[in-house]
Amino acid sequence: MPVPVLSQRSWFVPVEGGLRLAVRLQPRAGKTGLGGLAALADGGVALKARVTAVPEEGKANAALIALLAKTWRLPKGAFEIVIGRSDRNKTLLIAGDPASLEVSLEAWFRDNEACERR
Repeated sequence: MPVPVLSQRSWFVPVEGGLRLAVRLQPRAGKTGLGGLAALADGGVALKARVTAVPEEGKANAALIALLAKTWRLPKGAFEIVIGRSDRNKTLLIAGDPASLEVSLEAWFRDNEACERR
């Protein structure tokens, strides 16, 4: 299945079997959390994420998946990093029903004051 390009306007895109999610990860942060949207060099946007883990041996990636799974109450196994394993800019696939995932993420973003556009 070809990898669709993320929308220039959205940090997640429904695809067959789930959602593609754009994330800008900051490893070695002072605290772990999600907050706001980051403008990318290509004109797209990504969800900003911070983890205290170091970017060695996949520790920061594992911490990112644990953070997203806990925040959105999804199993860790639903997440897969498909682009950017060793880059700060990552594309993840969240497996599941695209329509319900989209509704859940939109509601989370709308309800989370820390994730307002800055």
